[in-house]
Amino acid sequence: MSSISAGELGPVLGRGLLSFPVTHFDSELAFDEDAYREHIDWLAQYDVAGLFAAGGTGEGFSLTSAEIDRVLRAAVAETAGRVPVIAPATTGTAIAVEQARAAEAAGAQGILLLPPYLTEAGPDGMVEHVAAVCAATSLGVIFYSRANAACDDVTVARMADRCPNLIGFKDGVGNIETMTRIYARLGDRLTYIGGLPTAETFALPYTEMGVTTYSSAIFNFAPEFALSFYKAVRAHDRDEVYRKLRSFVLPYLDIRDRRPGYAVSIIKAGLAAAGRPSSRVRPPLTDLSASEVAELTALVATII
Repeated sequence: MSSISAGELGPVLGRGLLSFPVTHFDSELAFDEDAYREHIDWLAQYDVAGLFAAGGTGEGFSLTSAEIDRVLRAAVAETAGRVPVIAPATTGTAIAVEQARAAEAAGAQGILLLPPYLTEAGPDGMVEHVAAVCAATSLGVIFYSRANAACDDVTVARMADRCPNLIGFKDGVGNIETMTRIYARLGDRLTYIGGLPTAETFALPYTEMGVTTYSSAIFNFAPEFALSFYKAVRAHDRDEVYRKLRSFVLPYLDIRDRRPGYAVSIIKAGLAAAGRPSSRVRPPLTDLSASEVAELTALVATII
């Protein structure tokens, strides 16, 4: 798996479900490598197409570059070639370039390029940002279109023209017209990944726009449920998809939406509810309240 080429990565990721493992911390909120490795080993036993280490659900935004490197190396070592490990490139261009190079040295199979930190940029600047990161590595790069990095079809096409190793587009916006335009313009040039929080809610309609896969945070604590949901989506089994939405996903969203940042916190609470090793979240995120944990625990018990 370590020798997978940029050209091979897109089809590999597009064939199945993806996920962002949480990052475990100890009582002092330092990286707990043993617990993290146990979690990665457990997830890698399932038929998952790729794992994004130190990503959004992995609280990559709260990790230093040194911590990201340590988390990434732990994931690469623990998967031992069973599952592609995708590394994050974050913040501004210079740091993202450094992280992309470090990820390749650490044995990652690809890069997820997240939005730049705390600044807005026009299309020309975003194209240069992507081009700089792509030029810094031979790995396949996935562009995460979200927040201040949301791009239209013309801009994404410019990125793809400049960067042969730009192999994926991850949508975190949910604009149907934009996604339709991007797929109409670029077709199979890129692999398209659903990247909205709790992507299960968008998965079925997104299949009509060329999006063959998505990243499931729920996979962290309920992998069998997440995989069965993905199977129903790929089979266009509307009845089963909506049954699962009504019985678990929508009630789960009701808890998630109570406070900003709960999209991450609820995953760690879900792990505890499922009897798996977990930990607190780092500030500025906050953990679920005791009553919310009890509510989530009862809900998780219905699917595991």
